[in-house]
Amino acid sequence: MPPIDNRIHARDWSLLAVLSILWGGSFFLNGAALRELTPLTLVFLRVALGAAILLPPLRMQGIGFPDRMSDWTPFIVIGLLNNVIPFSLIVLGQTFIPSGLASILNATTPIFTVLVMAAAGEEALHLRRVAGVALGLAGVITLRGWGLETRPGQGLGILLCLGGAFSYGLAALAARRMLKDAAPLGTATFQLMASTVMMAIVAGVVEQPWHLPMPGLTTWLAVLGLAGLSTALAYIVFFQIIRRSGATNVMLVTLLIPVTAILLGWLVLGEPISMREIAGAIVIGSALLVIDGRFHNVLRRVT
Repeated sequence: MPPIDNRIHARDWSLLAVLSILWGGSFFLNGAALRELTPLTLVFLRVALGAAILLPPLRMQGIGFPDRMSDWTPFIVIGLLNNVIPFSLIVLGQTFIPSGLASILNATTPIFTVLVMAAAGEEALHLRRVAGVALGLAGVITLRGWGLETRPGQGLGILLCLGGAFSYGLAALAARRMLKDAAPLGTATFQLMASTVMMAIVAGVVEQPWHLPMPGLTTWLAVLGLAGLSTALAYIVFFQIIRRSGATNVMLVTLLIPVTAILLGWLVLGEPISMREIAGAIVIGSALLVIDGRFHNVLRRVT
């Protein structure tokens, strides 16, 4: 069960970093795959292949499928709010705005999550958490810059990505209420299976993907990366963090995503890191400490 004081479990700090890498790469992979695939078809392939990848380990661990339709309801709701709606909105948004700006807008997820939880009466609207999330978002903007460019449809792209972030906030509320003690592997698999059915209908009606030309190797590699790393593996980590640290805390990963993206560029591609980026990373790190509350408690004991 998540801690009642809303702190992040000590073991989940490293998992948040891992999850930020897995999800951070999805913006780049989306951009690569969208060169040859339509947005909704890409989302369908992502969730369908992600579910297929998780089925063998599910069988190996002896986890059975839900027996009744009512048992599938939580996974249908989570799949809709955590996959179908946000994946579709963000991918559609990325057809209008660059990936960097999409990742910044995605970092508003903790703000929506805190507000949704407070409005639903699940968590009090503590000033510490609100201030920490706002500080973290300021750090993301410092780190990446707004990335605004004059291009057609940019306003629509921004709204679509913000809609995806809001849907993630609703998903956090649903996960808190409906998936309290569910096994991470089973939850990840079943919600992706439910998402696959929904996206097959949506993509089939809207885009009719069977009429599309066969994508090239680069696109398929991007899709496999999205399905295997940014979806299947990421959701196992995601639901593990939820079990120990809670749904609100796991959404803080969106603040870390721009940091890990820049660090990977430095380590793998040799890209330089500017003082602005260092300052932004420091602000984000400070924000996470404020949100977690341990640093505040240490200061109170010292003073």
